[in-house]
Amino acid sequence: MTGNNVVGIIFSNMHDDKLRELTDIRTMGSVPFGGRYRTIDFALSNLVNSGITKVGVITKSNFQSLMDHLGSGKAWDLSRKHEGLFILPPFGFNNSVYQGRVEALDGIRNFLSQCKEDYVVMGDCHVVHTMDLRPVIADHIAKNADITMVYKNSEMPEALPEKITIEMGRNRRVTDILLQGASEGKVNWGMGVYVITKEFLLKVVAEAMARNRLDFVRDVLQRSCGECRVFGYKYEGFAAVLGSMKSYFEYSMELLKGDVRSDLFPMSRPVYTKVRDEMPTRFGLGSKVVNSIIADGCLIEGEVENCILFRGVKIGKGAKLKNCIIMQDSEVGNNVNLNYVVADKDVVFKDGRSMMGFESYPVYISKGVEV
Repeated sequence: MTGNNVVGIIFSNMHDDKLRELTDIRTMGSVPFGGRYRTIDFALSNLVNSGITKVGVITKSNFQSLMDHLGSGKAWDLSRKHEGLFILPPFGFNNSVYQGRVEALDGIRNFLSQCKEDYVVMGDCHVVHTMDLRPVIADHIAKNADITMVYKNSEMPEALPEKITIEMGRNRRVTDILLQGASEGKVNWGMGVYVITKEFLLKVVAEAMARNRLDFVRDVLQRSCGECRVFGYKYEGFAAVLGSMKSYFEYSMELLKGDVRSDLFPMSRPVYTKVRDEMPTRFGLGSKVVNSIIADGCLIEGEVENCILFRGVKIGKGAKLKNCIIMQDSEVGNNVNLNYVVADKDVVFKDGRSMMGFESYPVYISKGVEV
């Protein structure tokens, strides 16, 4: 299955309210992650690497950063004369800004109706993972399913905004879907990735809108599992749930483990992102770097340990950073001491400053602030 009969839909703004520190000025889809990526890069790359060449990105608010990042879609080979990348407007019923997933899908009904593809893959940006979708699509077709839900079997992530628990019977057919149910021990929790037959999707969205049933989980998924063919598909790899600043920091630090990086960035399925031509990172004579992820274009003259530095970051002489995330084009002055700090883009730490948070409560510095 090449994915040529599939259209991808990415929700760039779902659950923005759960990560307010980073989404006040941007969408969830454009939240920086992993040194040089945005969260939408993973969702887009999953689709492109699965042969899906027609992708619609649903926007809502604060999407200037997202538009700048996506551009024409060239970085993902989606800049095409036909099909490719589509930015879909944030309008739902009566041209008002949509309030949920059902209204958003109703707002792009014309786009979906005009698509020649028979299947739709939908996903969010708050769960970062790398996955080959071709087996999921093939399983969906083989079982003649209406909906296939991707799930992971583990303890329910504390930061997961929609705590969906899936119960399945024979052949992984979904028998019940619980929302905010009991989550002790390992459970099958939904990752927000769905393969849906297009005609079925258009039908259930139209029916939900007609009856003013606007909650996708309660009014579409839960109602469908008893009446329609809903199946589960198990995902085995690493998944980072970005539902709070605490979880953002914890999952970012997980990337310092080699096995996690190998799982999230496999050689066979690269993660694509916007190209920014930079010189290689330069290390000063007195610099020291231990167990850190360093993007290109950085200048390091101090000590860095267990940190993630994005593109263009400058670390001054005598500076000591431990357990920090410093985002693009930020500057750390001489003799600065930082521990458990998350600094957004273009932050400046003046000489001699000292700041310390804690693993469960990292200090966050907003974009463009001088400390």
